[in-house]
Amino acid sequence: MMAKKVKQINNLQEFRQGFMTAQQSLCATATDHGHHTSEQLNHNNFFQVAPLEKLRALMKSDMLGSTKRSFYTIVLITAGNVKETIGFNSYEFGANMLYFIPENQLHTISHWSKDLKGFHCIFDADYFLLCLRDQVRLSEYPFFQPEKDHAMKLSDLQADNIVRLFEKMSFEYCARKTHNDDLLVRLYLNVLLIEAERIYKSQQQAELMNLPKKKNLVSSFRLLVAQHYLIKRQVMDYAELLYVTPHYINDSVREETGKPASEFIRDYILSEAKSLLIQTSLTVAQVSAELNFSEQSYFGRFFKKHTGLSPAAFRKQHLTQV
Repeated sequence: MMAKKVKQINNLQEFRQGFMTAQQSLCATATDHGHHTSEQLNHNNFFQVAPLEKLRALMKSDMLGSTKRSFYTIVLITAGNVKETIGFNSYEFGANMLYFIPENQLHTISHWSKDLKGFHCIFDADYFLLCLRDQVRLSEYPFFQPEKDHAMKLSDLQADNIVRLFEKMSFEYCARKTHNDDLLVRLYLNVLLIEAERIYKSQQQAELMNLPKKKNLVSSFRLLVAQHYLIKRQVMDYAELLYVTPHYINDSVREETGKPASEFIRDYILSEAKSLLIQTSLTVAQVSAELNFSEQSYFGRFFKKHTGLSPAAFRKQHLTQV
């Protein structure tokens, strides 16, 4: 079988070469060299924001495939629709959708409609870290965490506010002349992420409040597992956090999901293991350590018991699938 091809994109230059039919800046103030004077095409510490309609017009047809980007992506859709896969989840997004792609996440574009409009922003961790001292780490934003939802539906008012932030960020980005001029761009990026987090958390909280008691408990249990699975692996651990008995958690989770709480914890760990084996170049020993197993041999037995394959065999099987 042929290996499943995943295109690795590491910087702005590789993004433009791999994505765009013409190597040109997306700013009207570009230089004769085809890019803005302060753009770092083949280095770390880079940023780009562009209208979706411009990217759509320049998009190569072979970009409709799998990629892994060594940077973060934020997309706002104001018109049109897209079909994309982020990690193992497939999405169909339309107007007023704001979605996020974490760094090093498998990503596949299946369809971008011809009437697509909005904004597309990419940046790496180094660029963001130079924004403010003691700011939130990118990995702490919920929409950049692999186990969380990566998209949110905005109200018209919320969408208008986010559009204005993108427009200001885009204007400052295209007006730059020196690296010091990046300050406002970085600040607007920070404001955009903070505003997106507020909307995201308010929507999550509203969903929890509207759930019946048992559904609320199970949702809280799921969130806690995602936060603590590296150190808390017994149902009793979560019962203590939720102030209920292990028996009550098991019954509630089984009623809502069809399986006991212990199986949910186990499956979550397995899912994280599979993601690390497929989406990273970490060795099996490093994956074992990343998941806080005391010994690689124990991790190997755990993985094979529940999947029927060793970690190495699972990775090989996935990479040789068409």
